[in-house]
Amino acid sequence: MPKMKSNRGAAKRFRRTGKGKLVRRRAYKSHILTKKNRKRKRRLRSATSASKADVARVRRMLPGT
Repeated sequence: MPKMKSNRGAAKRFRRTGKGKLVRRRAYKSHILTKKNRKRKRRLRSATSASKADVARVRRMLPGT
């Protein structure tokens, strides 16, 4: 049986922590930053955990993790 392929788009967006949680980057940090205030941009820098509703879907896309 061949190896299972991971979804490459998901592999670039999510990573696993030491305890097995999924971590993602925050959205809305790529452009049009002049109208966003300093506090908002600073909070967008930090990573956050994936939503519980999405975890099952992401795990299915990343079988190796």
